Amino acid sequence: MSYSEPARSAVRPRWYPGRTGAAGGNLTVRPIGAAEHLAFVRAQRSVSFLQTPAWGRVKTEWRGESLGWYDGRRLVGAGLVLHRPVPRFDRFTLAYLPEGPVIDWSGDIDAWLDPLAAFLEARGAFAIRLGPPVRTDTWSAAQVKEGIADPGVRRLTEMSGQWSDPVGARVTSRLRDAGWLPQSPEDGFGVGHPQFKYEIPLAGKTEEALFRGMNQQWRRNIRKADKEGVEVTVGEDLKAFHDLYVHTAGRDRFTPRPLRYFETMFAALSAEDPERIRLYLAHQRGDLVAAAVLVRVGAHAVYAYGASSTEKREVRGSNACQWAMIRDSLAAGCDVYDLRGITPTLDADDPHAGLIRFKTGTGGRAVRYVGEWDLPLRPMIYRAFDLYMKRRGR
Repeated sequence: MSYSEPARSAVRPRWYPGRTGAAGGNLTVRPIGAAEHLAFVRAQRSVSFLQTPAWGRVKTEWRGESLGWYDGRRLVGAGLVLHRPVPRFDRFTLAYLPEGPVIDWSGDIDAWLDPLAAFLEARGAFAIRLGPPVRTDTWSAAQVKEGIADPGVRRLTEMSGQWSDPVGARVTSRLRDAGWLPQSPEDGFGVGHPQFKYEIPLAGKTEEALFRGMNQQWRRNIRKADKEGVEVTVGEDLKAFHDLYVHTAGRDRFTPRPLRYFETMFAALSAEDPERIRLYLAHQRGDLVAAAVLVRVGAHAVYAYGASSTEKREVRGSNACQWAMIRDSLAAGCDVYDLRGITPTLDADDPHAGLIRFKTGTGGRAVRYVGEWDLPLRPMIYRAFDLYMKRRGR
């Protein structure tokens, strides 16, 4: 089954059949196998690990499906769709493409999204949620520091002088005009994946340049860890990591994932590519003082999870872990080291402000992405699902 010309619908979005893609022909959407999907991912310079076939096997509470966009017989786009059923409406699903799909976002996005919407509606989706991997704004570390120091600036978005991406602005405008509904909250964190991130560009850099780009505190902490004999290794002891992670969750007041989740994650991602995921363990005199999980797809390296001991924090194991992962990502030829989510707050009284201060110390840049958007296909079911999620606190 494939789709190129969407059926008309009574829902709010306007679909335009017959659009052409970047390659010049009508694009069709149909299911693809995991091997074909993975081959497409490997041919790209950078893809989110959330858009790999393996991620569908990690999210066991969802049903994963790989879809491909075809221009004639040529595969020109791909996406991992996670299907979540609606309570009491089991035959309908929310179709979620986290940090995807992998398509040409710089062109006519209707040509890509119209056949996707038609295909998923016919398969029982009541709504589509996606998160285009497209930047809208970028702030340098120096700009962020200036904003933090200025009591008149409370949010990144209140600052001027950032670099704005016209592609991101165009994608945002087109999604809104076509009836997609923004889902990313103002504070940057929500149910889905973060709209604001902190990234360190690696392309064309050396270790020395990256180290010099960090602030004095980060450089001091890395040197301190080395002086205190902190050793960072790549290991496989997920139980030790998870024990430290649960300790961190209790200290920092977040709900930890179970050990089984990480066992599934490492098994699925490693089976897809032995270099996909790594566990970094920082020991000092035999004690595990910090640990972190690094995931890499092509030229994109991601700091996915971290944990640290409350005792021996003065030996700076977390800084040592980060520096080891940054150096390894650089050596692997990555373009970017992704420190994941931040909030846009620069208000010193906001409890989230410490996060952006910590990450800004690495150098790099704060980035805002297009964020996550919903397209209701069956409005009544969508409203019922939204109400259900609000009642259970999402």
